[in-house]
Amino acid sequence: MEFLVTMTTTVPDGTTPAEVADMRSREAANTRVLAAQGRVLRLWRPPLAPGEWRTIGLFAAAGPEELEATLVTMPLRAWRVDEVTPLSPHPNDPGRAGSDPAGAVTVP
Repeated sequence: MEFLVTMTTTVPDGTTPAEVADMRSREAANTRVLAAQGRVLRLWRPPLAPGEWRTIGLFAAAGPEELEATLVTMPLRAWRVDEVTPLSPHPNDPGRAGSDPAGAVTVP
């Protein structure tokens, strides 16, 4: 199952630049591990306002509980609010197995 997760981070007041750099470094290292495990599939950075931290990620998990278990391993989760959207396959998805190059879905 795939999930689209909008992750909005707010750095707490009084956090030093060194603490922010450390948190970002740990987040990057953890994300590489999650990607290697096939749990983080893609990450995007949408247009941001000055000082805003927001990332959109595509995650794979067996279900909501497994996704939550993945998200809690991410260091930035301590400063973050996540908005999760479960995704279902679309019959006309050109990347879906069983569809032909013209985009028509092959029905078994």
